[in-house]
Amino acid sequence: MKKTTTKSHFPRIRTIRYEGVGTDNPLAFRHYNPAEEIDGKSLKDHLRFSIAYWHSFRGAGLDPFGGATIVRPWDAGKNPVDIALRRMDAAFEFFQKIESPFWCFHDRDIAPEGRSLRESNTILDRVVAHAKQLQKATGIKLLWGTANLFSNPRFMCGAATNPDAHVFAYAAAQVKKAMDVTKELGGENYVFWGGREGYESLLNTDLKREVDHLGAFLHMAVEYAKSIGFKGQFLIEPKPKEPTKHQYDFDVQSGVAFLRTYGLEKYFKFNIETNHATLAGHTFQHEIEVAAAHGMLGSIDANAGDLLLGWDTDQFNTDVRELTLAMVSILKAGGLGTGGFNFDAKLRRTSIDMDDLFHAHIGGMDAYALAFKKARRILADGKFTKFVADRYASYDTGFGADIEKRKVGFRDLAKLVDKLGEPKPRSAKQEYLENLLADYVND
Repeated sequence: MKKTTTKSHFPRIRTIRYEGVGTDNPLAFRHYNPAEEIDGKSLKDHLRFSIAYWHSFRGAGLDPFGGATIVRPWDAGKNPVDIALRRMDAAFEFFQKIESPFWCFHDRDIAPEGRSLRESNTILDRVVAHAKQLQKATGIKLLWGTANLFSNPRFMCGAATNPDAHVFAYAAAQVKKAMDVTKELGGENYVFWGGREGYESLLNTDLKREVDHLGAFLHMAVEYAKSIGFKGQFLIEPKPKEPTKHQYDFDVQSGVAFLRTYGLEKYFKFNIETNHATLAGHTFQHEIEVAAAHGMLGSIDANAGDLLLGWDTDQFNTDVRELTLAMVSILKAGGLGTGGFNFDAKLRRTSIDMDDLFHAHIGGMDAYALAFKKARRILADGKFTKFVADRYASYDTGFGADIEKRKVGFRDLAKLVDKLGEPKPRSAKQEYLENLLADYVND
């Protein structure tokens, strides 16, 4: 990774290096060695880590009940554009020092909004030009870009699903520009997160019309991408609720149904966030498996929620058991393609020191690297794979294979049961498998 020569915003912190499990250095990797070769490919290329600009460089320690607690020196000053440019310098220094090959952003994360869309676009162009220079100087790439269609009061009733066509048009114009700058920065994906694409009450909502509008909006995005030659993968990020009571892209399964209903399944995959999966009442692995089953697994927003709180806390995930299960499913699916593991995670409200930002990402990167290695071992040993294959072996031959090929119907199967009698119960061996998993995770 190339080095820049600008003034340091983290002068006391050197580039984070891999020192192995025996190190007592809190600013070193124990499991993540970016240069480690596995199957002819570096660990950095296997995992494709990315930093979320909005949390790491716009997060101020806010929660639903209190104001900012985190204050950064680069945010000082009166000119918001100058602050944005200085903040971008700090961000790229951090990206280099934490050894992250990618970053992600919303348009309003990196550039302040102006008094009009035209002014906002002009400001955004200036900041994007600076980011492009920094990408070239450092070798860091853009994993994905997106538009913030939820913070401004104009979007209080949604963007693509807003009952006011003027707001729909504004959202389309903003996404157009966000796609332009994502292409300009070489973004490998573009994400749609419908934070307010939902409803608070059905008393004032035409649900079908709103969902139809969302389908039309995404078709417009597909058509515009073709017109500008944007080759990146479109991703949808499901979430069941918060801030709306009900969000239309509730989870992966409902997202698949939506995409197929509106003929969009060829153009979109899913950006799966751990915390959103649990808010929907699912496990992280479940959402990955559903997306993979439909050939729509695209990327990961790497975080976790606090199950005792019940809202989107976006914490760094260091649960190696949960991540190992997720990595098993991701590897079985063939990986993430142009996607990666974006740390859509923020510091806790009380973690206000500069080095806390490094500790958080070190923990997350180490946990994913360790989980990746454990998952590879699980798949190489093949014990779980063999158990599942044996459990479903009755569908591999005979009438089971005919069921899967739809060569038999109810009449055929009714006659078969008359002949065979009562099925013999077979244990699912749940406790044995959980113990087996513990052997891998705890080793």
